[in-house]
Amino acid sequence: MNKIIERQDLATSLKKFVVEAPMIARRAQPGQFVMLRVHEQGERIPLTIADFDRERGTITLVAQEVGRTTRLLGRLNEGDYILDLLGPLGEPTAHPEGKNAVCIGGGVGIAPVYPEAKELHQKGYNVTSIIGARTSELLFFEEEMAAVSNELFVATDDGSKGHHGFVTDILQKLIDEGRPIDFVIAVGPIPMMKAVADLTRKYGIKTIVSLNSMMVDGTGMCGGCRVTVGGEVKFTCVDGPSFDAHLLDFDEQMRRLCMYREQEKMSEVDE
Repeated sequence: MNKIIERQDLATSLKKFVVEAPMIARRAQPGQFVMLRVHEQGERIPLTIADFDRERGTITLVAQEVGRTTRLLGRLNEGDYILDLLGPLGEPTAHPEGKNAVCIGGGVGIAPVYPEAKELHQKGYNVTSIIGARTSELLFFEEEMAAVSNELFVATDDGSKGHHGFVTDILQKLIDEGRPIDFVIAVGPIPMMKAVADLTRKYGIKTIVSLNSMMVDGTGMCGGCRVTVGGEVKFTCVDGPSFDAHLLDFDEQMRRLCMYREQEKMSEVDE
């Protein structure tokens, strides 16, 4: 069991938890995730590690309440315990060559892109970050992202803060200005990551995306998180969750994420 030592409401239905997990914190690297189970009868879900503190022995998790398990998790408070926490799982993100990186986080994807920007910043990369959300009320980690970025841009769909539009608008502007960009790391909704990949492909800018696929065990046995990359079948849990965006079959991934919507609705009936 893992104790929650900090809990914070970041935005509507968006919760941040700092959890005691010394063994995971000791080995965690940006891009990795944990499998979590709230209680004995609960399902297992993957959550990307949003931060880790090796000295305190803690990891940070950010969860949006979109299904039964994340809503159950959202009801926990400081002092409560998470029954099972397995990790770190997955492969750490491998960064392409170059020292000029653009880190893009959309919606909840701001949480997993933060440790990427943080590590790059600590290693001396020139980090330009772009974060976006539907509205300003759904933005979070602004101060944290600013602290690990040479420059931070903000976009909102409704124009309530920063650029009125999409993160890709800002990325296009940076490209048009001739900014040096060696690679892009983008994390967020599939449509956003696909839009980033379509844009960077035209300019030959290497791009890495991180997937939040549905998983059962997180160790490669169930095959539920399979995805096609460069014409080959991969598994998000053991081969990812980070992949070359220009080789990823986004359309297939979108279809797979929609496969169990009816079952998800059924699970809420007896919640």
